[in-house]
Amino acid sequence: MRLQDPPKSVNRPVRVGILANPASGRDIRRVISKASVFPTAEKCNMIQRLLGALTVCGVDEAWMMPDKGGIATVIKRFGQTPEGKRLLPIYFTDTDIIETPEDTRLSVRAMVAVGIRAIIVLGGDGTHRLVAEECGEIPMATLSTGTNNSFPELREATLSGLAAGLVATGRLNLEKVTRREKRIVVEVNGAAKAMALVDACISADMFVAAKAVWQVEQLRELYVTFASSEAIGLSSIASLVNPVSRDEDHGLGVQMDPEANQKVMAPIAPGLFAQLGIKRWDKLELGSCWAPNIDRGVIALDGEREIEFRAVDKVQFSLDRLGPNVIDVSMALGAAAKHGIMLSSFD
Repeated sequence: MRLQDPPKSVNRPVRVGILANPASGRDIRRVISKASVFPTAEKCNMIQRLLGALTVCGVDEAWMMPDKGGIATVIKRFGQTPEGKRLLPIYFTDTDIIETPEDTRLSVRAMVAVGIRAIIVLGGDGTHRLVAEECGEIPMATLSTGTNNSFPELREATLSGLAAGLVATGRLNLEKVTRREKRIVVEVNGAAKAMALVDACISADMFVAAKAVWQVEQLRELYVTFASSEAIGLSSIASLVNPVSRDEDHGLGVQMDPEANQKVMAPIAPGLFAQLGIKRWDKLELGSCWAPNIDRGVIALDGEREIEFRAVDKVQFSLDRLGPNVIDVSMALGAAAKHGIMLSSFD
C-alpha cells in the first residue's frame, strides 16, 4: 500500500539516493580495537527495509552506487524476487568502480544529476563527509554503519526511510524537519581542500600512512564542530573537557601536549582508550578562522588522515554552518503524526 496522492511535479519521478559504503565498518580500527564488524548482509537488510519505507511514501525510484563488495549483487537479486517486484524499482549509477573513496563521490554526483530529492547514507563519519561534499542542498538522512559514528545516527532504517520518503515526496516542510550542520573548512595555500563534519585534528606525523587515527602520541591540535559526551573517536577528547552540542553556534579547539600536567582518558575507538595531555581549550565562534600552531604535520578529517602540510604551506581553518542539510527523523515523524499524513480512509 502507498500513501495516497503524493504532491509530485508532473512527469518528474520522485527519486531518492541510497549510498551504502561497502567498506564502512572494516578499517584498521577493527583490528586494534574491540569494534564489531558491520557485515554486508546487515547493510543489505537495512537497504531492503529502506526500499519498503520509500515505496509506502510514494517514491518512484531508488538510485544506488555499484560496488564489488556484494551489496549491489544482493540488492539486484532481491529486486527480482516477488517481494522485491512489489517495491519501487532500483537503478544503479553508471559510474566506475575503483574501490576508493572516489566511488562515493562519482556516484553521488550521478545521483544529483538525475534529480534525487533526498539521499540516505549508510556509513561512518568519513562516508557522510564525502557525501556532504557532493550533495549540495539535497537533504541527507544518516545511518550509522561505520567504526566511529559521531555524525550519523544509530537508528532503525525503516524509520529513516520513512522520513526521507516523506521529505522527498513533499509531504513535509523541508525547513521544519531538517537542520543545517556545522562544518570545518580546510584551506591550503588559498584553495579549499576539504571539510570536516565532526573534527579536524593535527598530528606531528610527516606522512598520511594508514588513514585511520588510533595512535595519539603525535596529536597536537583538535578542532570540533560538536563534541557529544556520548561520542567515540577523536571528538571524545573535546567532549571530556568541554562538551559542545550540534545546536550551539560555536565549536571547540583543544591544544594537546604529551608533557601537559592535565590528562584526559578518552575512548578514541570502541573499547580503545588513550591518555592525552591537555594544554588548553578555547571556544571557536562561527565565522572564525585560524591557522595551525605547528608548521608541519598531517591533518585528519573526521578521524582519517587526509592532508600533509609543510612549513612553506599556508593552512587555514574556518568554522561555519554551511554543512549538509540533515533530516531530523524524530522531528519528521512527529510532524507526520501531528498532521495526520500517515492516516488513510478506506471505503
